[in-house]
Amino acid sequence: MIIVGIDFGDVRTGLAVCDKFEMMASEAGCVTAEGYKKALAAVGERVKELRAELIVVGNPVNMNGTAGPRSEKCRAFARELSELTGIPAELYDERLTTVSAHRILSENNVRGKKRKATVDALSARLILEDYLTLRRNKGIQP
Repeated sequence: MIIVGIDFGDVRTGLAVCDKFEMMASEAGCVTAEGYKKALAAVGERVKELRAELIVVGNPVNMNGTAGPRSEKCRAFARELSELTGIPAELYDERLTTVSAHRILSENNVRGKKRKATVDALSARLILEDYLTLRRNKGIQP
């Protein structure tokens, strides 16, 4: 199944996609759009281009497991994206994903504009990789 991972942001939204065998996730770029509705439309179009069969949106829950305002916004985005595209969407706990992405980029000496352009797609890839690992551990076959 082709699954698209999303790290939703107010300005930049990172995307990642896996192969149909769910073995490998790769970065699929970043959608830049000012405003929620524009982001929703642009991401919806990109998800269709990637031929997604499932959408996984990172859910930034608080460290104590509660849902804050950002989590609620991601929940609404996932729901509306699913309605727009007709593709099922799930939320996946993404605590510390962006922190991990920044650490990886720092370790690889990626700085400045290049870092800004890649951190969201890398975050989306980390979300999708974790989600794929969870599916394999639960015995869900592609």
